[in-house]
Amino acid sequence: MIKNFLSLEWKSFFRSASFGKGVAIKILMVFLALYFISIFLGLGIILYPALKKGFPGQDPLTIVNSVLFYWIIGDLVFRFFFQKLPVMAVKPLLILPVKRKKIVNYVLGKSVTSFFNFLPLFAIIPFGITLIVQGYPPVSVLTWMLTLMLVVLIINFLNFIIESFSTEIELSFLPIISIAGGLFALNYFNVISFSQIFSNGFNVIYNAPVFIITPVLILIGLYIVNFKLLRKKLFLDSGLKEKIKEIQTSNLDWTKNFGTIAPFMQLDLKLIWRNKRTKSSVWMVLIGLLYGLFFYPQPTYQGMPWFFTFIGIFSTGIFLINFGQFIPAWDSGYYKLLMSQNIKYEQYLQSKFTLMALSVVILFVLGIPYVFFGWKILLAHFVAAIYNVGVNTHVILYGGSFNRKKIDLSQKAAFNYQGTGAVQWLIGIPLLLIPMGIFALFYFLIGFELACLVLAILGILGIVFHQKLMKGITAKYVQSKYKMIDAFNQNN
Repeated sequence: MIKNFLSLEWKSFFRSASFGKGVAIKILMVFLALYFISIFLGLGIILYPALKKGFPGQDPLTIVNSVLFYWIIGDLVFRFFFQKLPVMAVKPLLILPVKRKKIVNYVLGKSVTSFFNFLPLFAIIPFGITLIVQGYPPVSVLTWMLTLMLVVLIINFLNFIIESFSTEIELSFLPIISIAGGLFALNYFNVISFSQIFSNGFNVIYNAPVFIITPVLILIGLYIVNFKLLRKKLFLDSGLKEKIKEIQTSNLDWTKNFGTIAPFMQLDLKLIWRNKRTKSSVWMVLIGLLYGLFFYPQPTYQGMPWFFTFIGIFSTGIFLINFGQFIPAWDSGYYKLLMSQNIKYEQYLQSKFTLMALSVVILFVLGIPYVFFGWKILLAHFVAAIYNVGVNTHVILYGGSFNRKKIDLSQKAAFNYQGTGAVQWLIGIPLLLIPMGIFALFYFLIGFELACLVLAILGILGIVFHQKLMKGITAKYVQSKYKMIDAFNQNN
């Protein structure tokens, strides 16, 4: 059965409409993986001599054990945001004579092969070999290394349990932040010294290998819990809502002022407000709006005016970036129906443009108090807003014509990478890096004011030629229409 599952996933990968882009992004991820492997490998090699030199009177192994608590907390938080449970299209299998426990065991077993589980080994193994070479008892060192590997798997399955409960609430990242922050705070203020508890635990297992049974039992327990949680969801009607809530309606009559694009704007606003995934775009607006507070109060950045434009583009364009990069994938669930209607494609795209442009204007107005840190910051935000409206809105709409991945709006909101393809990774270059590069070039060659003028002119040109740009973008969408319909019919 495992062979059949692997065969199905292999065919799904190569037959997907996003195969070409999937290969490109996987090649990029391979280079990124090699980068992290080299870092962990280097850490494992130099860790013992570095600790011996920095703390000559202490045992390097004891020092490592004393900081394992912080590694576990950091690994858990990192996994929550970036590691997802391996999934497969199980609904077609539920009507076939395939036992659910085989499907669940396959999915959980596949999670063990995650890169996140192998990466720590590149630091653990070299450090362990060094300990043995330095005369530490081989059996104790090997047991200690095996314990760390078990802890890695414990973190793996604990992460999925936290994710399972997090999907039930609006702000899905709150549980992991509360758990990790609470444990760190209790340890930091010496209420409960978790770092000492973990250190003592690893020291005990090192000195008495028989106690390795403790992490083994914890791992088995977490596997059983994950098994039960996943098996409960393996039903065709598992996505149906059990609770009935009173429908809340909003008055969207003000959108009628936008004429023929009003119906599309109403659909987008309802889509944003009624789904967890799209609501995250609204929550991210608050983060983007306050983004400058991380930099502007620091004197270091006051002497870097060329960096103001990056913050300005990000701050005024946070909704544009988060919402716009998934156009038209937001509508992938009913895209076929939408395209079968007697509507003008340009009106559909114009509504997206108007929504993004309005968000830029509103965010600029809300960000005016940044003038407290200097008039140059306000000027940079102003030209960044013009550039966002005139250039970035068109760039992101054009990039949307290459989207080939369906979005599941029922999944959790924050830090969800389902439906993310090569387009979302590459679109950041023209959106953020190019304007920042242009601004920096003219800033260092001539001055701050002229650099602002150049960006403003580019934005104004985009606004002036908006109609022609939209016609070209619409033509690209029409050309890709049936490819997108076919791609959105697939479960990526």
